[in-house]
Amino acid sequence: MTSANEEQAEYWGQSENGTKWLTYEDQLDHAFAPVLNLVLNRAELSAGMKVLDIGCGTGVSTLAAARRVGPDGQVLAADISQPFLDRATARALENGLDNIQFQYADAQTFAFEPDLMDAAISRFGVMFFSDSVAAFANIAKALKPGAQMTFAAWAPLDVNPWFRVPHIAAVKRLGHPPRVDRYAPGPLAFHDLDHVTGMMVQAGLSDVKAEAVPVKLQGVNGVEGTAALCTRVGPAARVIAYFDGDERDVQAIQKDVTTEFQHLQNGTKPHIPAVINLFQARRSE
Repeated sequence: MTSANEEQAEYWGQSENGTKWLTYEDQLDHAFAPVLNLVLNRAELSAGMKVLDIGCGTGVSTLAAARRVGPDGQVLAADISQPFLDRATARALENGLDNIQFQYADAQTFAFEPDLMDAAISRFGVMFFSDSVAAFANIAKALKPGAQMTFAAWAPLDVNPWFRVPHIAAVKRLGHPPRVDRYAPGPLAFHDLDHVTGMMVQAGLSDVKAEAVPVKLQGVNGVEGTAALCTRVGPAARVIAYFDGDERDVQAIQKDVTTEFQHLQNGTKPHIPAVINLFQARRSE
């Protein structure tokens, strides 16, 4: 498959930072469970539906969708990372779910079967397209006329301590890497509601809606474990990689993050406040 997103395909399929999602799969699934619940509830999936899962990663969203649509429904899960798809396939087998098909695909260009799907969903899988307008239009072709897509993306850095605190700690320790376009493909590319809804309209979608939704991410193994996780995955990890930071740097950054996260602890369990941009639109009739 030739991909319009070769850089993203290489990052998620081959780079150490991209494949860390395999290493920390269980922890990330736990932390981001409130985001997945938000997507699934807003998508209003029901028994018998055919669902397209964009950027399925290691499969947690796919498995959840498959359970909601039941044995008479079907989920087509697409991702640009073959290692993720391999793991997602294994998880489906482990869970005895046979209403899932996995597809190695760049959703921006892949020729999905047209007019088939009742819904499209994505938990953090749509912020990495080189041409988001083309991607939205292509995904819409897979939907039945009037069917809805529901996507979750990160709101801006300043309202998401999960990213902001580790990023600040990493920059303080190692320095600031070269600045990039705020709208370039990446975790925070869809931070601007108006920018994204404009692209959805440009792609020919209708009933376009966007909302910044506050949620609380679930901590992992206490404050220290949570700090370790978001230091090793995300913007802080990219800063560390750029400056070739060593384990002493990682530990120093993690210590600063732990100190900041102490203020967010509720009893023995940290809950990290977050804001998620939730986008919905329909394929035009």
